[in-house]
Amino acid sequence: MDETWLLFFLVGLFAQLVDGALGMAFGVTATTVMLSFGTAPAQASAMVHIAEIFTTAASGASHWWHRNVDWSMVRRIAVPGMAGGILGATILSNVDGKTIAPFVTVYLALMGVLILVRAFRNFANLEPSRRRMPVIGFAGGTLDAIGGGGWGPIVTSTLIGGGHAPRYVVGSVSVTEFFVTIATSATFIMTLGLADLAMVIPLVLGGMVSAPFAGYLVKIVSARFLMLLVGSLILLLSTHTLLRLTGWL
Repeated sequence: MDETWLLFFLVGLFAQLVDGALGMAFGVTATTVMLSFGTAPAQASAMVHIAEIFTTAASGASHWWHRNVDWSMVRRIAVPGMAGGILGATILSNVDGKTIAPFVTVYLALMGVLILVRAFRNFANLEPSRRRMPVIGFAGGTLDAIGGGGWGPIVTSTLIGGGHAPRYVVGSVSVTEFFVTIATSATFIMTLGLADLAMVIPLVLGGMVSAPFAGYLVKIVSARFLMLLVGSLILLLSTHTLLRLTGWL
């Protein structure tokens, strides 16, 4: 039990450090570990989202402190993201979410390629659109709940791929994730009951240790380097998932 507790603490610490700095990966990383322990997908997603209530609050506060948040962006994706989270949690509680995994994975891989391409271009000349933000938020919230992770990869990658400044995308998406996580967790609790907190506590503690450093990392890292990191991470995660789905892993 002690070794398991330490493992989940380290997973929470690492996953939140990456998530806070890149705007993605806590849910994907933590859920993968949960599933490797034989946890059911719905229960794994529920536990991860309960843990994220605390880690996203700390990460969001860090980004707010370092002025990485675009509040107009938050307003456009928060409510749709919460609605998507409620829908996704309801679906996962009643339907096998693995059926849509291949489609989500291919989409993320394409977004990773797009971000890497734009990292080598002068994306400052792009004119990012804000009209699609509610749709992006809704899709991100839905798929995040179904897959136990995906809010960051979907929303962050799409907004950065659309030409928005990486620093403010990561900060705004991190702040908004707190509200989306509350809506998703509440739905899981109502449909599945309270998750096993034995695995949630070390995830929370590990995430809380690294979360305060997130805002500072985004503030000092260059936009191009951040885009390269985000794009590479998405491709790595997508490749791993595709290999697993096709039976190569």
